[in-house]
Amino acid sequence: MSGINGNESAGAIHLTLQGKGGVGKSLVAAILAQYLIDKRCDVRCIDTDPVNRTFAQYAALAADRLNLRDEHNRIEQRAFDSLMERFLTESMATFVVDNGASTFLPLWHYLLENSALEYLRQNGRRVYVHTVITGGQALLDTLNGFHELAQTTADRNIVVWVNEYFGRVEAEGKKFSDMAAYRDNADKVCGAVIFSKRNQDTFGRDVEEMISAKLTFAEALGASKLPIMAKQRLKVVQRDLFDQLDRVPF
Repeated sequence: MSGINGNESAGAIHLTLQGKGGVGKSLVAAILAQYLIDKRCDVRCIDTDPVNRTFAQYAALAADRLNLRDEHNRIEQRAFDSLMERFLTESMATFVVDNGASTFLPLWHYLLENSALEYLRQNGRRVYVHTVITGGQALLDTLNGFHELAQTTADRNIVVWVNEYFGRVEAEGKKFSDMAAYRDNADKVCGAVIFSKRNQDTFGRDVEEMISAKLTFAEALGASKLPIMAKQRLKVVQRDLFDQLDRVPF
């Protein structure tokens, strides 16, 4: 696929879901939203994380905050109704929803119990689930999160983001594509994006500073104080990620 435009993506709903915290879900949501905006989609960003409102901290993305906790600080399942209401009434908008680790299971169970994915599909809405697989100590947890999603969805709608920040996604010499978790669920995966680990002193530092400041690529590249070569490296990273997203059949 050579990419999308705003009309082709209208009506799509993108959910970031992963039961392990601190693996880059909000970063995935931010990059995805920037990509869709770059493709001239009418993007609506929503942050449902009740603990870490990282996605909402990107001022340029203007993410709405959805409060999912009741007065007793418990997850209120009916709060997801308001999310569905927006999905179904704002029919031409493209949604990017960042979901926290603590609400991963409540939201997914809500979608399954209410046959919400099927209902959205019947109403012309396409749902894509973006999940993160990361290296290092979180590898097993993120693989389990991916497996649970894949085993409970009937659609080929999962986009896997391989985040190498904490190390290469490998186990016993096997890459993700060779692992049993992927082979058993390959029919549910519609695409993958690899966030490659690059030179930490140059690329790594530039990306970390951009993320820490909660800046989009466009904001960082337009910053007058940023060194020329730092901007060049950020352009390389942006182009790589956007090119990979172009190949995902949204």
